[in-house]
Amino acid sequence: MPIEQKKLESLIADKFPESKILVEDLAGDNNHYSVTIESSKFNGLTRIQQHQLVYQSLDGLMDAELHAMQLKTKGTT
Repeated sequence: MPIEQKKLESLIADKFPESKILVEDLAGDNNHYSVTIESSKFNGLTRIQQHQLVYQSLDGLMDAELHAMQLKTKGTT
């Protein structure tokens, strides 16, 4: 079941307040997204740890509603 872009943006913004977040629907089908997050929560973490933090924040959506997500993360300076 697809997830609307606004819902995905809201979920991420709730978990990563005061972060720069860009969500793009790559195929226009609410199923394939590109997500870029720049957050101080990523400072000092490896790329894998950053991505794990994002996946955990999505409360299982990657297994249910969200089919594909290209994820880019970056800490702040």
